Amino acid sequence: MGSQEVTSWQGKNVTVAGLGVSGIPAARVLHGLGAVVTVVNDGDDERSRTQAEELTAEGISVRLGDGATLPEGTELVVTTPGWQPDKPLFAAAAAAGVEVWGDVELAWRLRGPDAAPWLAVTGTNGKTTTVRMLASILEAAGLRTAAVGNIGVSLLDVVTGDETYDVLAVELSSYQLHWAPSLRAHSATVLNLAPDHLDWHGSMEAYAADKGRVYEGNQVACVYNVADKATEDLVRGADVEEGCRAIGFTLNAPAPSQLGVVDGILVDRAFVPDRQKQAQELAEISDVRPPAPHNIANALAAAALARAYGVPPTAVRDGLRAFRPDAHRIEHVADVAEVAYVDDSKATNTHAAEASLAAYESIVWIAGGLAKGATFDELVAKSAKRLRAVVLIGADRALIREALARHAPEVPVVDLDRTDTGAMSEAVRQAARLAEPGDTVLMAPACASMDMFTNYNKRGDAFADAVRELGASA
Repeated sequence: MGSQEVTSWQGKNVTVAGLGVSGIPAARVLHGLGAVVTVVNDGDDERSRTQAEELTAEGISVRLGDGATLPEGTELVVTTPGWQPDKPLFAAAAAAGVEVWGDVELAWRLRGPDAAPWLAVTGTNGKTTTVRMLASILEAAGLRTAAVGNIGVSLLDVVTGDETYDVLAVELSSYQLHWAPSLRAHSATVLNLAPDHLDWHGSMEAYAADKGRVYEGNQVACVYNVADKATEDLVRGADVEEGCRAIGFTLNAPAPSQLGVVDGILVDRAFVPDRQKQAQELAEISDVRPPAPHNIANALAAAALARAYGVPPTAVRDGLRAFRPDAHRIEHVADVAEVAYVDDSKATNTHAAEASLAAYESIVWIAGGLAKGATFDELVAKSAKRLRAVVLIGADRALIREALARHAPEVPVVDLDRTDTGAMSEAVRQAARLAEPGDTVLMAPACASMDMFTNYNKRGDAFADAVRELGASA
């Protein structure tokens, strides 16, 4: 980072909106650059007070329980992703002519002159898996890289740290993109678009527009999903650098400028000398784990971004083979009495659950939780023919039960009127009773977990524990 950037922060009054995983690093980085930092936070609980004490000891001001008021003299607001755009603080900033940046915008602005280019991934589902696949492919090509962004490793830590990288695999949420107007990626993809976080964005159009920001200013490739026209529409609407190409990925045979699948082989007709007549083999479907359709799509998107960066075909194959999916993402737990038990607790919305349900032929589905404003008619209608039976848990299970009554009335439903954590054991026992040899008991809730569990990881752990109990008693 050049001295010019450091000097420009000296004495600058910056307000950081929110404590937490991105607010605290932002406050510390800005303070380290010489800015006068004030953190404002809605909450005033024990955890917030502990965090505030630590920051105050470092010379950073913190105001707890008052996230609505813009501190006097503020010259810039840096917000954490969770803060909704309609917050009074942002209205006050707009009225005062003060810019609002997100943590990603701050990281982008703080990059040094020789900073690694970003390969950016967003979408409703599959972001983390795709970014980790991409990093694995880049590593297989011998490149220094890291999977960063919304994935747990702070972009701020990476761009201000001492380690150097050739290229970064960056996961970006719609929240982060909303507050990142300057971001210009080397290449980027929107994996898919489905209604999610509409309470935050206000409408599907606003949500899609924020996702589409990832394509702005792309240099080499805008990678879109052929099966999801909305993603291609976002590419058409993007203002990109001259020579940047639209590259599609598809589960079918690819057309020119696409990656796809032919006879069980992932092939590239985009980054080859003659894309009208040539196709380059990249990997086999069996190299992708798990080889569910939506995960093959993730692999193709990762491969497209890596190929846009110039990675050789062998690195795509080797990177996909080396990749191990995270826990609770279509994770096979065990087989009990010839029935497979699969944990997809990460399927916290209908789009993710639909992809999961599409991977199996005959399913006893465990579903339910917090719906977050979602509706379930389309999901149930598309998946009805695969359902042997359904076990419902959680606060908003009635919404799924009503959709099942409308679109799959013949499917047996067990409605567990419980939201305690022990309900998962009962759900697994009921599912086992309904399943037949060859079936899959799939826990893909299509809902958030917080009505019953701390997070989706705890929910997945509860499912796995219940399956192991079942196996022990079988």
